[in-house]
Amino acid sequence: MLKALRFFGWPLLVGLLLALLIMQYFPQWVGLPAQDVNVNQAPFYSRVQQGPVSYADAVNSASPAVANLYSTKFVNKPAGSPFEDPQFRKFFGDNLPKQRRMESSLGSAVIMSKEGYLLTNNHVVAGADQIVVALKDGRETLARLIGSDPETDLAVLKIDLPNLPFMTLGRSENIRIGDVSLAIGNPFGVGQTVTMGIISATGRNQLGLNTYEDFIQTDAAINPGNSGGALVDAYGNLVGINTAIFSKSGGSQGIGFAIPTKLALDVMQAIIEHGQVIRGWLGIEVQPLTPELAESFGLVGRPGIVVAGIFRDGPAQKAGLQPGDLILSIDNEAAGDGRSSMNQVALAKPGEKISIDILRNGKPLHLTAQIGVRPPVNGN
Repeated sequence: MLKALRFFGWPLLVGLLLALLIMQYFPQWVGLPAQDVNVNQAPFYSRVQQGPVSYADAVNSASPAVANLYSTKFVNKPAGSPFEDPQFRKFFGDNLPKQRRMESSLGSAVIMSKEGYLLTNNHVVAGADQIVVALKDGRETLARLIGSDPETDLAVLKIDLPNLPFMTLGRSENIRIGDVSLAIGNPFGVGQTVTMGIISATGRNQLGLNTYEDFIQTDAAINPGNSGGALVDAYGNLVGINTAIFSKSGGSQGIGFAIPTKLALDVMQAIIEHGQVIRGWLGIEVQPLTPELAESFGLVGRPGIVVAGIFRDGPAQKAGLQPGDLILSIDNEAAGDGRSSMNQVALAKPGEKISIDILRNGKPLHLTAQIGVRPPVNGN
């Protein structure tokens, strides 16, 4: 018996192992389905593709057109001054010296034209009594404020110096996520500084920073003092105006935002020509269609925005809109997002007529409104 096991055991073991190998690598031979794994193999490159080892040419092209800003303003001293003591006023009356203090802030600006027009952020120069512009070549001069637009946080300055460098404009609408980006500005007042990153996202909005938002997001380090500076591409062309950072510490955390060149240029031209940005206006306040509201309207899954308020004698009221109306579309564009719809209205020319499809008490209505001029915000 033992001799028989020895005689037949090895062939059986070898046969079993062979069967397992066949089932593993050639399952179709024994009637089992083939286990194919499809992968996408990268093609063979004859040489490694590399980017530039230096962005010095881009920086040399763009940096002369980025200026440092030093703005100052005088404010009255807060309450608590000894001159406000009633005993002082009892003896001296109102003929007391006014207590004022000077506040200063740092920022950056981009020279946009040889005529001396600069773009910066509104929050950098808002309320400033004096704005000093320091160029990279060492020249300094006072700037005058041409106008500002708090709703996009942009301001236009003007300086009068000969032979000014100015920025070459890139096409911000053509940038792609992953493109190299360089931020140039004056962080913390240490002097002109360049940081590098990539374009992290485009079209960022609903951040609560501005009324009209269409930000470029970048991970190039942006810090206090960079505001109003340049975001340029790998060739030194301007693609955005650095505006804000998302930070819990106050320093850069790799999430910075810039206003695209296309939007910034439109705002600059409007301010130079008209002194302000002229936007279309309906005179309504809207709120999103929440799931609860959608269910009450019987519009689950459909887009729409709810009219929350109407400005008296505004274009919307004259057109017949009422609080509680559900706007379904504006000029045949679905009103799925309040911010996008209001941006659509803002881009319309005052005097232009637009169609508005609404739902009121479950009944569809078609209204026509004439676009008005958006009033300037307080402080503009």
